[in-house]
Amino acid sequence: MNLVDTHAHLDLLEEDVGGALERARLAGVTRVVTIGISVESSRRAVQLANLFPDVLAVVGLHPHDASDLDAEALRTLRRLAADPRVVGIGETGLDFYRNLSPRDDQERTFRSLLDLAAELSLPVVVHDREAHADTLRILEEYAPFDGRLIMHCFSGDLNMARAVLDMGGYVSVAGPVTFHNARRLQDVVRELPLDKLLIETDCPFLSPHPHRGKPNSPERLPLIAKKVAELKGVELDRLLLPDPFRRPA
Repeated sequence: MNLVDTHAHLDLLEEDVGGALERARLAGVTRVVTIGISVESSRRAVQLANLFPDVLAVVGLHPHDASDLDAEALRTLRRLAADPRVVGIGETGLDFYRNLSPRDDQERTFRSLLDLAAELSLPVVVHDREAHADTLRILEEYAPFDGRLIMHCFSGDLNMARAVLDMGGYVSVAGPVTFHNARRLQDVVRELPLDKLLIETDCPFLSPHPHRGKPNSPERLPLIAKKVAELKGVELDRLLLPDPFRRPA
């Protein structure tokens, strides 16, 4: 297998990152994109991408930390994004489930990072939880994305997935696609074309079945790939997925 974990949080692993990456390589995971969720997390993501050749970085502010975006934070993220190992902006978006930052701050930060991604011609990685309509409303103002939009850990319905594709984006699925009760998400995967589907672990969160509830790691990506292949009716070794992240020169 030649799998890419398009969304991981290596800096949050409670284990040796090098060891986790070695196990992932043995499992067929050839590249991991580690995602920043704060300014400091984004710094660590860039450091890890420069330390390990099979790691790339994305820098941004999670909606939980959206209130932390000020002029200095934005300057820092722009500076971090200039590193050749950085291949995207995010994660950013809206989270109306926990509301750890006020909704106005979430939207302000989301728009600022969409602007930054457009300025730098980088893909944007979007978090959306219990905010489907507002997320689409904002994204549609920026469309078309022409392959520079990744809906991370997708939790919407088929209509939303099609709207993302219409904007030129990708739908990414994580461990929940393997859960027995994830019928709606599984139906979305069945309906979408393979060239618009991505897979991710979102580690250390959302371990796939049969490890649900345990800390996740990139080595479990093949379990997600296996479920997607099953839903699409293809052999696992013929599961060819797109790669929206440019590789550094």
